[in-house]
Amino acid sequence: MSDIISPALDLREQITRIDRAIAESHKFAAEQQKLAAEQQKLVAEAAKYNRERWAPILLATAATLGALTGFLTILAKIMGWL
Repeated sequence: MSDIISPALDLREQITRIDRAIAESHKFAAEQQKLAAEQQKLVAEAAKYNRERWAPILLATAATLGALTGFLTILAKIMGWL
């Protein structure tokens, strides 16, 4: 009689194990989706900063060229060229 009950218990244990594995799989899938969404957000933010990183360089270059032009204009007036 114990031989008949034992396979049923093993089957129940296997079903329980499978249910736990499915639940864990769903939990990992949800976590993966959350991490993928965060990754997309960070990629978008990185692209934004990648575009904006040239702004200070261009601004500094424009300011330097403006200062150089002003200096050369003053120098030209002092030397009598203008």
